[in-house]
Amino acid sequence: MSVIVLRPGRIDDIETIHAALLRLGTHIGAHQEITSTPDDLRRYGFGEKPAFSTLIAEVGGEFAGLCLHFPIFSTWMGRPGVYVQDLYVENRFRGRRIGEKLLRRVARECRAAGGVYLRLSVDTDNETAKAFYERLGIGWSSYEQVQKIVGEAFFAFADAPEEE
Repeated sequence: MSVIVLRPGRIDDIETIHAALLRLGTHIGAHQEITSTPDDLRRYGFGEKPAFSTLIAEVGGEFAGLCLHFPIFSTWMGRPGVYVQDLYVENRFRGRRIGEKLLRRVARECRAAGGVYLRLSVDTDNETAKAFYERLGIGWSSYEQVQKIVGEAFFAFADAPEEE
């Protein structure tokens, strides 16, 4: 068995990162929801103020998976944390605990920076992922529900004049 190597994503990984995100979208049946481009990831992940970081897993020098994440803050806890936006492992590398290794490394880095928690969202129909996270002790939050506004509705909301 080849050794699993974890390393930070680099700008020259953009095409690989984007392709993995497209495969993740296809895996959960939401490929049509992915509108990002490699240029978007390059601009927002590796520009002057990166909006996210990526941890890459490789096996024998070959891409095996990724964890895309960014810092968050809890006003209730008064402490920072990390939000995992995307966790993906190539099918042929599943069963080698790569997803767990990626999450643990991200949690370890967060803790070293003073963080005390990790958050993520799971596709409601992805029972395999739910079981995986539960096995790791990452449980469902019974008192929260994710809300979102996107696209034209977001632009209309953001651009609406403020009422006095």
